[in-house]
Amino acid sequence: MHEQPVRAVPDEEHAQIAASTFRMLSDPTRVKILWALFQEESSVNALADIVGATPAAVSQHLAKLRLSGLVESRKEGTFAYYRAADQHVRRLLTETLSHAEHVTGAAEERDPHSY
Repeated sequence: MHEQPVRAVPDEEHAQIAASTFRMLSDPTRVKILWALFQEESSVNALADIVGATPAAVSQHLAKLRLSGLVESRKEGTFAYYRAADQHVRRLLTETLSHAEHVTGAAEERDPHSY
């Protein structure tokens, strides 16, 4: 009946980590920031331009992403540069964005009079 073996329910620690990751990805600006950082390392000001937010807002989002371990930073003189830290999250984000494309594509194909 099942193509893959049924897996056990995750233990509490793993479920908490997964939920925390989803919380970090629950903000559209953080999704954009993280996606941009998977493309290349960047500064706060450059990220602000890319995602269409203020540098202050981007800085706050980066602080949360850094504390959660999804983003790393390095200093070069007085500048800080950020990069995505986790390739597992890249796969998760890629699948989620692919799903979003599927949902929006399916919505565009629906006949609005079919409801």
